[in-house]
Amino acid sequence: MNSNIEKLYSIAKKPKRLIIGLMSGTSLDGLDVALCSIEGNGYNTKLELLHFETVAYTNEFKEEIKTIFSKQNVSLEKFCLLNPWVALQHAKFINSLLKKWNIDNSDIDIIASHGQTIYHSPKSLHRQQQFGNATLQIGDGDHLAVATGIITISDFRQKHIAAGGEGAPLAVYGDALLFTKKGEDRILLNIGGIANFTFLPGNETGKIICTDVGPGNTMMDAYVQQNFPGKYFDEDAAIAKKGVVNKVLLNALKDNAFFEAAFPKTTGPELFNIAYLENAKKQSATAALNIEDTMATLNKFTADTIAAAMKKCVPDNNAAVFVSGGGAHNPLLMASLKELLPGKTFFSTAALGIDPDAKEAILFAILANECICGSGFKKEGIIPVSMGKISFPL
Repeated sequence: MNSNIEKLYSIAKKPKRLIIGLMSGTSLDGLDVALCSIEGNGYNTKLELLHFETVAYTNEFKEEIKTIFSKQNVSLEKFCLLNPWVALQHAKFINSLLKKWNIDNSDIDIIASHGQTIYHSPKSLHRQQQFGNATLQIGDGDHLAVATGIITISDFRQKHIAAGGEGAPLAVYGDALLFTKKGEDRILLNIGGIANFTFLPGNETGKIICTDVGPGNTMMDAYVQQNFPGKYFDEDAAIAKKGVVNKVLLNALKDNAFFEAAFPKTTGPELFNIAYLENAKKQSATAALNIEDTMATLNKFTADTIAAAMKKCVPDNNAAVFVSGGGAHNPLLMASLKELLPGKTFFSTAALGIDPDAKEAILFAILANECICGSGFKKEGIIPVSMGKISFPL
């Protein structure tokens, strides 16, 4: 038997596994690295977060990714170069953090790498009849495995598409295993570049719903980057707070077929971007709107579309909302959500024992654990599929 396969088999049989979850989102702020101790699998999963850190990306890294990120036309050579390069940068971060945490690489069982999304193209967006749903992440798993000496599981989204899904959102798998509680309805809201939520019914017959709802931070971040070189997001909503929501522009932003499409659905910055904003301004004759008012309107756009989706998808009850992602730190956005959803109580996922900034990286650690020792998902609303490609070190 191949020694790596033998090792993988022994890892799957262990009562506990040490798994590093990696997440790099569309905001390009940095790499989230979560070292998890995971016991069991499926609904018997028990997870302990041992260490977590976000390694900030340099401006050089961000600018390199931007050369091919969310663009229809890019250099094929640059794409080929960045696929291994991103993995090697991530490997350096992992090796450095393990040294900092005084942990030997050989003690880690698995790396679970989401990679860096370059383009997300569900059929609802590209509308080419001969093609299905598609998505693409770079950061090659083989390079990660060889550079760290750790078995790596990556490229999770492809199996979800192969099984009939759209490749996103995948949060439902970890949310269901970690946060389902009998007798208590819960909503897990993640506000990253794109906003998505998982509704977890407290009764066994209820249907889980997991869906993207529209832009989270992506349009706000892009607008800040366009107008404030070297600044990547509206920290503490400082810019948006100085502005006034323009209702004409807000209505134009909401005027898109995506918001009328049935749930669940998925989207990305391929739709919600600066061009989308400029088109809405043109349609609403608000091209001269100042920066502060534009930011206030974009902030309200995110809040309104999240709230509208929840009202459509979730029963009219007092389900608690547990928030994670960068948008959870935006005070103006959170205040708007609480005003728009007065029947809901909002908490951070910290109230459930999960660092809200680490949640997505943790969820990929869960997917890797299910890949090697899970028995499949059996719950209405979840595609029953095991995800991830396995790469061995030398």
